[in-house]
Amino acid sequence: MKKTVKKLTYMMIMALVGFIGIGPALAEQLVIKGSTTVLPAAQKIAEAYMQERNVSVSLSGGGSGNGIKAIVDGTTDIAMASRFIKDKEIQLACAKGIYPVPFRIALDCIVPVVHPSNPVADLTLSQMEKIYKGEITNWKDVGGKDEKIVIVSRDSSSGTFEVWGEIVLKGGRVVPSALTVASNGAAVQTVGQTTGAIGYVGLAYVNDSLKQLKVEGVMGTEATTLSGQYAVSRPLFLFTQSWPEGTILDFINYVFSPKGQKLVQSVGSVPVFLP
Repeated sequence: MKKTVKKLTYMMIMALVGFIGIGPALAEQLVIKGSTTVLPAAQKIAEAYMQERNVSVSLSGGGSGNGIKAIVDGTTDIAMASRFIKDKEIQLACAKGIYPVPFRIALDCIVPVVHPSNPVADLTLSQMEKIYKGEITNWKDVGGKDEKIVIVSRDSSSGTFEVWGEIVLKGGRVVPSALTVASNGAAVQTVGQTTGAIGYVGLAYVNDSLKQLKVEGVMGTEATTLSGQYAVSRPLFLFTQSWPEGTILDFINYVFSPKGQKLVQSVGSVPVFLP
């Protein structure tokens, strides 16, 4: 009797193991980290990708610098960046046997934004440079109200911060009194809730809580970015640890597909291949 019970128990366990074994395979994991400018497009693409593939995509921001650092450290499969990788980052990666490969997936323009109550509609590059260096401190000096300018800037790990610094500040330093925020979303919130504030965000983050300003008489749009008319624009990248294979390559190809590029466009970024 005992032998029979043991045999039946064994058969039930094996049947259960067999049942589990023929179930759906566990989803493959794909980790993506980095730029909050690239994040909206990456989120849209990842959502669509997961619906079509048995892959779980983990997404997080933190800035371009942190994304590239994660590639160098081997803690992400794909890094999002709103700037190109630096020479010193390439050297660090190569020292660890990692050879980052860039993929330009979109274009973007960085737009100055103010509180909706601000009457100013247009600034020159020179005016923005002087504002961010603390040389212009009142809106009346650029055609606005007699009101103190509250400067909102990004932190140094941000690719948006670096491109703004190169094009607008010409390598100069932001005034120390500027409010530093960690993401595009935080910049939107701070400027939208602060009269007198000025900040800068990727085009995909412009919404009704902000007023977008022209630069040198040109509004930052998809068309003016593609034409080169808008002054403060840049490419957006994904980086892999080496030439991608398997799921990583499949995801990269999905980004460049007509569907992927339409999703890039749907969040306000500029596709490299017009869908």
